[in-house]
Amino acid sequence: MSTIEVGSKLQGKVTGITNFGAFVELPGGKTGLVHISEVADNYVKDVNDHLKIGDMVEVKVLSEKEGKLALSIKQTVDRPERPERPERTSFSKPRPRPTNGRGNDRSKGNFKPKETFEDKISQFLKSSEESLSTIKRNAEGKRGGRGGRRG
Repeated sequence: MSTIEVGSKLQGKVTGITNFGAFVELPGGKTGLVHISEVADNYVKDVNDHLKIGDMVEVKVLSEKEGKLALSIKQTVDRPERPERPERTSFSKPRPRPTNGRGNDRSKGNFKPKETFEDKISQFLKSSEESLSTIKRNAEGKRGGRGGRRG
């Protein structure tokens, strides 16, 4: 049986299709898995839309772990390297937002809140203490009193 090298490209036959990929039998009787993410360059929802059992396909050996072969169909296609991103042209530069005369410069980290977090917390504590004291005063007025209820 021939040894299969990682990185080599081989012809194989699709022997099984699952919801997560396709099994491909390689020369020498070894079988490997083409994961659904390695079937095609575009998004693959269903492997059956791309492959059928019995199809002859070219695969690239990605890895071998414990006798299991990971294969790729999409990596057998020699695509040109992606070109470097071109410099932004004038029409794609972000335009400054109008401030409507208010001088509102909140972009790029220049936003300064009117009050700090600590200010907000102390205001909250003050108002909640006032609310609690009002509630306690009202509750004390309703408790006790002359004679209670008799009925």
